Amino acid sequence: QVHLMESGGGSVQAGGSLRLSCAASGYTTNYYSMGWFRQAAGKEREGVASIDYLGTTRYADSAKGRFTISRDNAKNTLYLQLNNLETQDTAMYYCGRGFRMDTEYDYRGQGTQVTVSS
Repeated sequence: QVHLMESGGGSVQAGGSLRLSCAASGYTTNYYSMGWFRQAAGKEREGVASIDYLGTTRYADSAKGRFTISRDNAKNTLYLQLNNLETQDTAMYYCGRGFRMDTEYDYRGQGTQVTVSS
């Protein structure tokens, strides 16, 4: 059974950093693209970053230069390093299997909340 679990969210001040993790189980991550997307209260879902099975990364314009997506296939874990956080980054962050910015996911986790205060 496929299961994704995000962790690492929290409350930080603007300019701070967080590292999100997405632990996957029930399948081998090597063969799948993975990605992060977020949804702020009252707003539509927004793709943040993705990484394919070759390690090719893609980022939303809002994430470029500040966020870094990576994966450790040996640990079946996806990461998102968030640096220089801004208040508009406040959202629930989700990881999704198969997500590639312009494609849908087939499984996602329950999300981890990131709150950035000024």
